[in-house]
Amino acid sequence: MKNIISNINKAFDHRIRLGIMSVLVVNDHVDFKTLKELLGATDGNVASHTKALEKQKYIKVEKSFIDRKPNTRYIATEKGRKAFQEHLDALEKLLNTRNELK
Repeated sequence: MKNIISNINKAFDHRIRLGIMSVLVVNDHVDFKTLKELLGATDGNVASHTKALEKQKYIKVEKSFIDRKPNTRYIATEKGRKAFQEHLDALEKLLNTRNELK
């Protein structure tokens, strides 16, 4: 039997990164505060995991000011969307191995 987990992307191993990508692939963009609230994560968690995804070029970060307050928003890149879909496909295939074993 071939290695059924070879296509699972390690970049999405952590639940916070999985959550970030899940939110970003269904939205045009999401700001820091919204991500933090949706994921129930700390500032540090969101910051470190978005930085890791940015390093992989899976997300893009845009910083601006709204009413003189800093605003950071995140956007899934095309590379990130593709990698995430491949990860989801690999998970689905893994879940369907039960049927192959029968």
